[in-house]
Amino acid sequence: MNSFEMRRRDFLATSASGIGGVALTSLLQQDLLAARQSDVSKRTDPLAPKSSHFPAKANACIFIYLAGAPSQLDLFTPKPKLKELAGQKLPDSLVKNVRFAFINKNAGVKPSTRYFKQHGKCGMWWSDRLPYLAQHSDDICRITTMHTEAFNHHPGQLIMNCGHQRFGHPSVGSWLNYGLGSESHNLPGYVVLTAGPAARGGATNWSSGFLPSTYQGVLFRNQGEAVLNLNNPAGISREAQRKTLDAIGALNLERHKALNDPEIKSRIAAYELAFRMQSAAPELIDTKDESKTTLDSYGVSRGGVQGSFANNCLLARRLVERGVRFINIYHGGWDQHGNLENGLKANAAFVDQPVAALLTDLRQRGLLESTMVVWGTEFGRTPLAQGKDGRDHHPFAFTIWAAGGGFRPGYSHGKTDDIGWGIEKDPVHIHDFQATLLRLFGFDDKRLTYRFKGLDFRLTGTGPEEGKVIKGLLA
Repeated sequence: MNSFEMRRRDFLATSASGIGGVALTSLLQQDLLAARQSDVSKRTDPLAPKSSHFPAKANACIFIYLAGAPSQLDLFTPKPKLKELAGQKLPDSLVKNVRFAFINKNAGVKPSTRYFKQHGKCGMWWSDRLPYLAQHSDDICRITTMHTEAFNHHPGQLIMNCGHQRFGHPSVGSWLNYGLGSESHNLPGYVVLTAGPAARGGATNWSSGFLPSTYQGVLFRNQGEAVLNLNNPAGISREAQRKTLDAIGALNLERHKALNDPEIKSRIAAYELAFRMQSAAPELIDTKDESKTTLDSYGVSRGGVQGSFANNCLLARRLVERGVRFINIYHGGWDQHGNLENGLKANAAFVDQPVAALLTDLRQRGLLESTMVVWGTEFGRTPLAQGKDGRDHHPFAFTIWAAGGGFRPGYSHGKTDDIGWGIEKDPVHIHDFQATLLRLFGFDDKRLTYRFKGLDFRLTGTGPEEGKVIKGLLA
C-alpha cells in the first residue's frame, strides 16, 4: 500500500470519529459487535443464525443475576432444625477443613426468622419475602443443591457466568451467540441491563473472553440513550453517515482479505449495528405502547432502583420479542454479612413483583415455553451467624431456579441436610447446570468449543467428566 493510500485510509477512518463514529464510541470501546445484511457485511456476518447440534427447547434466555448471594435459608429452604441448635457451635468434624470468607469456626448456628409456606400444586416452599414469585411455583424448576469451589464474590461470579474463576473466558451469553448467532437484525444478540449496586465482577461477567468481540454483552441503559453516544452529532445527516460507513466497510473488508483477522469482521459489524440501533434502540426503551395494566404489573412507576429493576424486566421481554438471544439483568446488594433482616426485606421487595410479572407476561404472550428465565447467583449463605444479624458465604449448598425453555416445571431438585450445610442427594455443580442449559439450547457442551492457543476450550470446564446434563431438570 503506497503512502497516498495510507493517508486516504487514515483520513476516512479518522473522519468516521467526527461524522459518524461518535455514535459508535461506546460500542467500539467495548468491542460490542453484531452483524448487518448490507452489501459489505453479507460476507462478514458473525451473528448470522446457525444450527445447533440437535433440536432445541429454548430459543432465548433471560438470566437474572442477584449479585452478592441471596440467603437460600431465608428465601427458599426452611430448616426447622436450626431453631433447635440456635447459638450452638457445629462439630469440629464438620468445620475443621472449611475455609470461611470472614467468620471463624466457633460461630454459632443462626435460624431463620422467616415464615415458610408451600405453594402451588407442586407444594414448593417459599418464604414470606417472595409472595409474588410463590404464585409461580408450578412454572419453576428449583435446584436446592447447587455447589461451587468459589467462596468469594468475583471468582464466584466468574464461574457462574463464564465457567471459570479466571479472567478471560467467555460468558454464557457469548457462547450462545457464538453457537447460535442472533435472530435480531437491529439489536445486539446479547444485552446487559443493570440496576442497584454493581456486581463485583463488572464487565468481566459478560465478556466475550477469547471469542471474537462480536459476542460480548452490550450494556444498555433504561433511560436516555440506550447506549451512550449512540446518536449522531448535530448537523450530520443519516445519508452522510451511511456513505461514510460504506467506504470504511469496503476498506476494512480489503484489510480482512489481507490479514484474515476476525476482529476486522467484528469491527465492520459494530459500525453497521450501531447505525441500525440509532432507530431500534430508542423504540425499544420507549414503552408508551405498553398498557397501563402491564406497566403496573411490573411496578415500573415505583422509582429509584425498584423502578429501574422493574423496567429492566419489562425491557427483557421486549428484547426477546425482537429476537435478542441472551439478556442479563443484574441486581447487586445481596451480600448481607450484617443487617440481614432489613437488607433481605428491601432486596426481595425490589425483585419479587417484577420477576413474577415477567413470568406472567411471557406466558400470556406464548413466549415462556421457548424463553428460559434463570434466577442465579454465585453461592449461598451459611447457617452460621456472622455478628448479630448476618450470614457469611456458603459455596457448599445453595439454591437457584429456572422457568420455561424446557426446564421441568413445578419441580424441586435435590436435598440438603437438616441445617442446610451440605448436600445429601442429587448435587448439581455449576458446570452441570451450564451443560443442562446448553442442552436445552440444542448443544452438547463437550462439542461447543473454540480453539485458542492450541487448545479447545468450552464453557463447562476442561476435564472430560466436568459438566453433566442433569436429566431430572428437563421437562
